[in-house]
Amino acid sequence: MTAVTTGAVSPVDRFFQFSLLGLLASGYLAVVGSGYLDLPTIVITALALLLRAAITAGILSLEFPPAVVTAATLAYVGFYPIDYFYVSGAFIPSTVHLVFFVAVVKIVTAKTNRDYLLLKVIAFLELLAACVLSYSLNFFVFLLLFLVLGVATFTSSEMRDSGSKLQLGARISGRALSIRLAAVAVLVSIGILLITSGLFFFLPRTARAAFQHLVSHRYWVAGFSNRVALGEIGEIKKENVPVMHVRMDRPEDRGLALKWRGAVLVNFNGRVWSGLQGPGQAMRPDRGGQVQLDDARLRPGARHISYAVYLNDIASDALFFAGTPEFLRIDATVIRRAGGNYTLAFGDARNVSYQVYSRLEASGSDDLTDDYLEPLRGPVRREYLQVPPIDPRVGELAQKIVGAEASPIVEARLIERYLKSNFGYTLELPATEPEDPIADFLFRRKKGHCEYFASAMAVMLRSVDIPSRVVTGFQSGVYNPISGSQLIRTSDAHSWVEAWMPRRGWTTFDPTPPDPNPPRVSLWTRLGFYTDAAEVFWQDWVVNYNLDRQLQLATKMGRSSRYVGQSWFDRLGIAGPRWWNEFLGFAKRYGLWLSSLAALALLAGLFGKDGWRWWSTRRRVLKVQRGQAEASDATLLYCRMLQVLKRRGVEKPAWLTPREFARVLEETEVAMLVEDLTSAYNELRFGGRADAAGRMVVLLERLEAVR
Repeated sequence: MTAVTTGAVSPVDRFFQFSLLGLLASGYLAVVGSGYLDLPTIVITALALLLRAAITAGILSLEFPPAVVTAATLAYVGFYPIDYFYVSGAFIPSTVHLVFFVAVVKIVTAKTNRDYLLLKVIAFLELLAACVLSYSLNFFVFLLLFLVLGVATFTSSEMRDSGSKLQLGARISGRALSIRLAAVAVLVSIGILLITSGLFFFLPRTARAAFQHLVSHRYWVAGFSNRVALGEIGEIKKENVPVMHVRMDRPEDRGLALKWRGAVLVNFNGRVWSGLQGPGQAMRPDRGGQVQLDDARLRPGARHISYAVYLNDIASDALFFAGTPEFLRIDATVIRRAGGNYTLAFGDARNVSYQVYSRLEASGSDDLTDDYLEPLRGPVRREYLQVPPIDPRVGELAQKIVGAEASPIVEARLIERYLKSNFGYTLELPATEPEDPIADFLFRRKKGHCEYFASAMAVMLRSVDIPSRVVTGFQSGVYNPISGSQLIRTSDAHSWVEAWMPRRGWTTFDPTPPDPNPPRVSLWTRLGFYTDAAEVFWQDWVVNYNLDRQLQLATKMGRSSRYVGQSWFDRLGIAGPRWWNEFLGFAKRYGLWLSSLAALALLAGLFGKDGWRWWSTRRRVLKVQRGQAEASDATLLYCRMLQVLKRRGVEKPAWLTPREFARVLEETEVAMLVEDLTSAYNELRFGGRADAAGRMVVLLERLEAVR
């Protein structure tokens, strides 16, 4: 790498290089926003873009010898099979690494038109990759940036090529040219957006469905699979990634404190929970996408809720429900039910949306009975009573808590209350993993997060012969008034317990105490509601836009147009008098203030500019009188002299110099004063003599006094 001396870069060429660099950066950021790139590729490409920006700006002047570039290229050609077989282990990631390596090389070495053409192709490939990999709102932002920079790049490229062919020698102001080119790029981009926005909502998206099978790009959220180790839920609670949006059909249901049930875990070896093995029951929705998950018999005190769930890609095939789902409507081929878990086939478990009709059991009542409920017997019951080889003190503590109580529901409440009252909540994990995590939690640390509370309660219930299981899911989240949906993030992840009660069935218990430091709804949280609402709109009307959405939009537009066309005049006749009365009331209350503000605005518009000019001139004249004159004040005083002469009917022609103008004046006294003023002007303006300013002020006063 050697330093080179380059000639002057034309404004068009500099604008072209920065536009092309921005085009590459927008495509690169779009791919980074998908979360698909690994950290080394992100860092190396970013450094290459920064290095090229420094070279283009003239901060650095570097040239890489061709031998070095060739050697690096050959080395990567040899590395590509290693990347394919051992590092990435797949074709697409290794190919993406290859494309970005070529991009890095060309970014730092491009000099010819062929290099620039290749960079344009690479930028387009970056955006195309982001289109396949990303489905979030940030892709739209980078798409707009790519569009503007693309117009700027190709416009300046054509000007650059034409200028090099014609060898034009005209000098062009670089700053003015850049502003004009940027304005053209923005205006053309706006025109493109306006033209294509209509087509966007008339053409359902199908390309993404065709490309989805090429790559899995889902966000990985541990804890909702068939195998969960202690500590995983606590780790994801430290993150704050949106995973689910829920829209309640009835406004009164938005404030319900619900638990969104995901995975049911039965087997425990002391460290890891796992679900029941086996394929489970396959349930196929009907032609309308509806499937019945549970019987719809009316329970005493129960209520029903209906809601729509929009589940993000979280690398889990689990479906999340509040309460007991009775009916489900979903666009999927097969729903599997096994031991309380509801899952999708892997090919369907991406961005999932579904409608649910659920039953919420009465809370706070322990005497509900279901005469139709079959008891839990035999091998199934024994499976929910298995206790791993753990510290015997755990069982002794459970027996001590329940005492001589014979009611299972009361025993469960006692254990739940004991854990919630005598232990603390924390997301910190033990510094070293203990041999017996449950015993360590109960008898040494006495603090932990929801997984430890739920696991401890489940084991203690089993030790007193109450079938139990651990459930993972989410808390209710926070309501977003902008989007009208419940926002649920990874930080809302939670674990609780379900215990089998005679003639009642699986009953929910939550032994986890409240977080002593709950998150507050801050200003940033409220601002985040707008971002989340935009993301919901993007997912709903862009990513998941299909023929159904197209028909729904067309129906709404048709209804709106008919309503406006048929009843506009009727509504105007009814609302006109009411609007007039409201206007009169508003005018009586605020009319004086508004009239005063309007008068002030009118005066400012008429005389504000002249008044400001007078005040500025007066301030500078006072500065001159204090002996603080500068060379620029000479022009101010000379212009004031011309204004005095103009009032006398004498105007200076533009083609006369100040000294020539002084010599053509006819009035002797005025001519002498003007000539002296002109001499003082030249001394102050070009000679830098500050004392000449005082003479100019005195001569101006004498000139104004001449009659």
